Amino acid sequence: QVQLVESGGGLVQAGGSLRLSCATSGRTFSRPTMGWFRQAPGKEREFVAGLSWSGSNIYYSDSVKGRFTISRDGAKNTVYLQMNSLKPEDTAVYYCAASTAVLFTSQVGRYDYWGPGTQVTVSS
Repeated sequence: QVQLVESGGGLVQAGGSLRLSCATSGRTFSRPTMGWFRQAPGKEREFVAGLSWSGSNIYYSDSVKGRFTISRDGAKNTVYLQMNSLKPEDTAVYYCAASTAVLFTSQVGRYDYWGPGTQVTVSS
């Protein structure tokens, strides 16, 4: 019922920027936590950034803090991830996800809905 679709991925040189978008629709919950995760080949999916939709609480992983910014446009039902100062190690498939957990969580297993992902490749 809840659909998430990411866009904005692509190729960028180290030090460059990208903005990912997550279009959401069909939500049946009122206060989802929205998260961005990423997964590189051979690695576990990891939390990147999260936003409490109605509470405006924002969280970042240590690896992206200061470089990435999560935000939302409630009118468009869209969540964004602005990625600056990109590094080759940021290369991954980036996923948008939504959680109905009461408390914020960075655990993959606590997120109920996922987009198909968008590839971000940062050249070295």
